[in-house]
Amino acid sequence: MTTLTQKHKKIERNVTLLAVLALVTVMIGGIVEIAPLFWIDNTVEEVEGVRPYTPLELAGRNIYVREGCYSCHSQMIRPFRDEVERYGHYSLAAESMYDHPFQWGSKRTGPDLARVGGRYSDEWHVQHLTDPRAVVPESNMPPYAFLAAKDLQSGDMSTHLRALTRVGVPYSEDAIAKANEDLLTQVDPFANSTELEQRYPKVHIRDFDGNPDRLTEMDALIAYLQMIGTLVDFEAGEALEQPR
Repeated sequence: MTTLTQKHKKIERNVTLLAVLALVTVMIGGIVEIAPLFWIDNTVEEVEGVRPYTPLELAGRNIYVREGCYSCHSQMIRPFRDEVERYGHYSLAAESMYDHPFQWGSKRTGPDLARVGGRYSDEWHVQHLTDPRAVVPESNMPPYAFLAAKDLQSGDMSTHLRALTRVGVPYSEDAIAKANEDLLTQVDPFANSTELEQRYPKVHIRDFDGNPDRLTEMDALIAYLQMIGTLVDFEAGEALEQPR
């Protein structure tokens, strides 16, 4: 029996010694992984085009989270050929840098939604949310018709935006002050949207649910869905970031 084997058996038979050595090993591994984070400003490389959510998109995202959509739909395309060919360019960490919490998900009862923005019309989304099987016969998704009948009660979006600035989302003071106004502007194609477009490039400004007389939860949710995956222009050139 070699000396090394004898030492190993001694450690295995001594519970206290084994626990101490295991703790030391874990501590060393933790320090190696965590310590570098104190000397770098950001672990996510920024990508051109990524911006914070508009107040309406944020309200729609809150509904998305509330209804547990992430339980069946992921928002993370892995860098595998089958996923890229089906869903589009693999997901970048920067695309989720303003998500609190992120919506990567871990299950795909339904398809991944990381590139769903602009893939379908607003009318398609309304019909899909109202009666999923009307557009996807094999769907087992529950209906969300009530969203079109429920007025959006978003609360004071200024306080919401300010809270997000405390965790690093770069909303300006102007954006915070005009959050509630911006929310209404996004669903009014006849409003002066110049400032909104300057604050939030590539913002979609229109009535989303087909009922311009009301601002509903359906409006907010579709505004969010139509934005997902549309901010980064992958066709203009490959983003200089490794897949997450």
